[in-house]
Amino acid sequence: MKHLKSKYEILRQKIYIVIYGSGTIAGKTFDLLLLAVILLSVVLIMMQSVVRYDKLHHDFFVISEWIITVFFTLEYILRIISNKKPLNYIFSFYGFVDLLSLLPMYLSFFFPGSEALGVIRSLRLLRLFAILDLIPVLNQSSHIKESLRASANKIVVFVYFILVMSVILGTIMFVIEGRHNGFTNIPNSIYWCIVTMTTVGYGDIAPITPIGKAIASFIMIMGYGIIAVPTGIVTAELSKNRRTKDVKNNCPRCKTFIYNEFANYCYNCGEKFIDGEVKIDE
Repeated sequence: MKHLKSKYEILRQKIYIVIYGSGTIAGKTFDLLLLAVILLSVVLIMMQSVVRYDKLHHDFFVISEWIITVFFTLEYILRIISNKKPLNYIFSFYGFVDLLSLLPMYLSFFFPGSEALGVIRSLRLLRLFAILDLIPVLNQSSHIKESLRASANKIVVFVYFILVMSVILGTIMFVIEGRHNGFTNIPNSIYWCIVTMTTVGYGDIAPITPIGKAIASFIMIMGYGIIAVPTGIVTAELSKNRRTKDVKNNCPRCKTFIYNEFANYCYNCGEKFIDGEVKIDE
């Protein structure tokens, strides 16, 4: 029994090294193969949406997608089995993405057309950063997340103001233009206001009266400010975080900027750093 268990453990470890070991030759080969299959799957889904190609190669598309789905299903099961802490993987970001990437084809039995949602698999291409040792680049997203979190309250207040303005201006346009000019009701007028404010301008509804056109011009000009304000809020927070980080990277004794954030000593005065703290050598 122990012999069988040890053989199972050895097999599980080998599977783990191949699937999770992006630093090994076998792991990188598997990851590159996985990325190729993901790209192929996304391309097939896009091609299938073209009616002309779908009529000519419908069976090929369906069979290929099922083969790829079975491959992803087996991979997902092996990731769970080979992991010593499977729940950590299942409830991780990549675990959710991997699960969502194989569900569309199974859901197509109940919801025809849902197989197109298989493009979610493109999120799995994020593993490319790990394969190419670009994790430091991916880690830069933490600065953006911190800035978004810090500016969340300001953005919420700004969005609330915009929604209120959309309701007020949409209602004013409904009163001024009326149903005969396309503003059939207040919700449609609010929809027009939001579309105009975001500078999309579908053109399905347009003001006719001079006053309506003047208000529409004001809304369009205000739209440029709407684009700029949230960007400015987040950019200010990014700049603030960067300045804070730069201050932390200055040597407290001589104020020299430390380019290497993992440095143990200040190259200018020899100050010693321990766990982010500075210790003066007596």
